[in-house]
Amino acid sequence: MELWDLYDRDRIPTGETHLRGTPLPQGRYHTVVHVVIFNSAGQMLIQQRQPFKEGWPNLWDITVGGSAVAGDNSRTAAERETLEEIGLHIDLSREQPKLTIPFDAGFDDVYTLTMDVDLSALTLQESEVQAVKWASEDEILAMLADGQFIPYHRAFIQLIFALKDSRGAHVSQMG
Repeated sequence: MELWDLYDRDRIPTGETHLRGTPLPQGRYHTVVHVVIFNSAGQMLIQQRQPFKEGWPNLWDITVGGSAVAGDNSRTAAERETLEEIGLHIDLSREQPKLTIPFDAGFDDVYTLTMDVDLSALTLQESEVQAVKWASEDEILAMLADGQFIPYHRAFIQLIFALKDSRGAHVSQMG
C-alpha cells in the first residue's frame, strides 16, 4: 500500500494523503520525480523495464522515475527511488530540479546529475528493472522512433540532454 501526500494546484500541501491506484480527488495533485544520470562522455544511463511491469513492459526509460510517497519531498523521493531502482546512493541536497513538468495528476520534477557509474556495481530492483546501459542522445532518439523507449516527446529527450550541464538561467545585461 503506497500513500501519496496531496497538493493543491499551486503545489501547496493540503495535509491529505491518497492511496495509489485510486482516482485522485478533483483539484488534488501528487509529486513524481525523475533522475537522469549522465556520464562524463555525455551518455545517459537508461534502464529497461521488466517484462511483467504494468505499463510499458520491456521498454527502455530514463535512469529512474517514481512517485513521492507520504513524507517525501521531491529530493528525498528522487534519492530513494534511485537507491531502490538501481542501488545507487545519490545526494541531491545541493540540487534542485532542472525541470518541473505539470501534468493532469501532479508535478514531475526532473533532476540531472553527471557521474561515471560502474554499471556492474549497481543492484537492480528485480520487480522493476531488468537491465541498464549507457546511451547517447542519438541512440535514445532512434530507440524512441523504433518503439523501444517509453513514448516521451522527442523534444523532452532533447531538452534533458540540452539541460544536463546547465546550472540555471543566465541573463546578460545590456549596457
